Amino acid sequence: MFEQRLLKLFSEGRLFGTVHTCIGQEWTGVAVAEHLQPADVIFSNHRCHGHYLARTGNFEGLFAEIMGREAGICAGRGGSQHICDSNVFSNGIQGGIMPVSAGIAYAQKIEDGNAITVVFIGDGTLGEGAVYETLNIASMWGLPLLVILENNLYAQSTSQKQTLSGDILARPQAFGIATMHGNTWEPTSLIASVGKAVEQVRETRQPLFFRIDTYRLMAHSKSDDDRSRDEVEGYWQRDVLHSARETHREVMEPLTAELEQMLDDAVAQAEKSPLSSELETSLPEPATTWSETLIEEKDRVVNRIYAGLRSAMEQDERVILLGEDIEGPYGGAFKVTKDLSQIFPGRVRNTPISELAITGVSNGLALRGMHPVTEIMFGDFVMLAADQWINHAAKFQYMYANQVTVPLVLRTPMGGKRGYGPTHSQSLEKHLLGVPGTQVLALHNRYDPALIYGSLMKDIDRPTLVIENKVLYGEKASSEAIDGYKWFHSSHRFPISYLHTETPSDLVILCMGGMLSEVEKAIGQLFLEHDIIAEALCPTQIFPLQIEAILSIVRQSGRLLLVEEGHGFCGFTAEVLAEIYERDPNVRIRRVYSHSQHIPSAKPLELEVLPNAARIVREALVLGADR
Repeated sequence: MFEQRLLKLFSEGRLFGTVHTCIGQEWTGVAVAEHLQPADVIFSNHRCHGHYLARTGNFEGLFAEIMGREAGICAGRGGSQHICDSNVFSNGIQGGIMPVSAGIAYAQKIEDGNAITVVFIGDGTLGEGAVYETLNIASMWGLPLLVILENNLYAQSTSQKQTLSGDILARPQAFGIATMHGNTWEPTSLIASVGKAVEQVRETRQPLFFRIDTYRLMAHSKSDDDRSRDEVEGYWQRDVLHSARETHREVMEPLTAELEQMLDDAVAQAEKSPLSSELETSLPEPATTWSETLIEEKDRVVNRIYAGLRSAMEQDERVILLGEDIEGPYGGAFKVTKDLSQIFPGRVRNTPISELAITGVSNGLALRGMHPVTEIMFGDFVMLAADQWINHAAKFQYMYANQVTVPLVLRTPMGGKRGYGPTHSQSLEKHLLGVPGTQVLALHNRYDPALIYGSLMKDIDRPTLVIENKVLYGEKASSEAIDGYKWFHSSHRFPISYLHTETPSDLVILCMGGMLSEVEKAIGQLFLEHDIIAEALCPTQIFPLQIEAILSIVRQSGRLLLVEEGHGFCGFTAEVLAEIYERDPNVRIRRVYSHSQHIPSAKPLELEVLPNAARIVREALVLGADR
């Protein structure tokens, strides 16, 4: 009746978005909720109303949420598919909730209590690789995870006969996971069987997969239904609740009247609440001060990253490291984690080659209050985890109305020049810049990486991607500067590094990460051979960008050159240019690619072409710009 009212409200234009009903499948949520304890967690999907209502009964808050009202359980931000309340979560991305649920179950295992996690998926979700990556991890790690598969025979409008091969239960069994099954047409038996499943997971602390055969009586979403009318009608006649309206009128009619009044009152109450209007906002950039940089520990960057992670683990037991081949004695492809698994037993864990799943598991750990640091072995592989980053980690805090935070660190090496070939040498960070709710850091060797990790882990409040340049791993973290220059850093939590000279400069060169070494070489060469004085800016936090602090330096010379490793289109430096242009549309801009073979109407200086950065500087200066 709740969902029938939703469909009516939609037809009247009184709610927005979509509505995926579970009419016909109600007993799955009821059967699970009957046996759960307060600390247990449910994670559901786009068809989540029944699971939530069975667990909480809060139809007033859910009405307001789906109607986009501030009184909703997520302040109207999540709507129909995105729920966070009373240990019930949902997200609308097929398959993506599986590894997140496993992460919550992993946290419950670490907590060493008896709480469990239940995740609801549909048979259509069995086409998603995240499901199988997660089943493997759940089985290998022995997680208290109950997977409820609602087998309603259709993936939206496509019959299971077109999408699914083999036996459903054979799939989890292949991972050594116990299975059970039941159906919604025998609710008493189903409730008893699910009770046994819940108890088994609670006692054994091992995963279990429960297939519930059922049928969705209404359309996938509102009215998009191409199924045979005879088929659907046959299932309506079979439905227990539908038939009870006829066979038990003396009970159902007064109950229906009572529920109708409750729904009327809930809708009226919801419509008194204002429509959700709060958007994500960025805080104003604070005033910036600059301090001279003095790096005491002149050690290789890889060792300073190690020191930062080790210190964080010593200070906070919630810090857990996950990744491929990161346990000692191997200690990761670049040896960042070397002996941490021996120093902190059980808190550094090798994972399967499953970037999507391990990032999702980290999301679940973070939702449960842990501070996971997840290594993606090469930055080239980070796009495999993009769904967990963009559609889960980045969105949870906002769409759940700040009821949760996601203190997740995803760290990965980027960049070329190590001879690893085209699939291990890319600079892909631009694809993850600008994702709302996240931040992106790029380490370099002129500010101690250990301090960056120390500041990050001390008070992390959002998903953070940390870019570690592969070439810089072997360079020393040092504040040594070119003769006549000194290194300074800004007062930001994640500072901008500034190579400064007292002599008035001709231009400022801005770069990030590993390009800083090339820029330093170019600055030295320009000064020695051409009396061109350049300074350098290298932000650690490349998103959100600290643009005002950058402009305060650039305005001194009036010229800015942007240098970036990677493809020239839609990169980090292009966004810097856009930010500057928004503040001053009179800025004159020229683009010079490092691979340019011909520069029209430009007469090159007689300068030997050495590092790419030097050539970029030369070409840009010859082309000229007053600003």
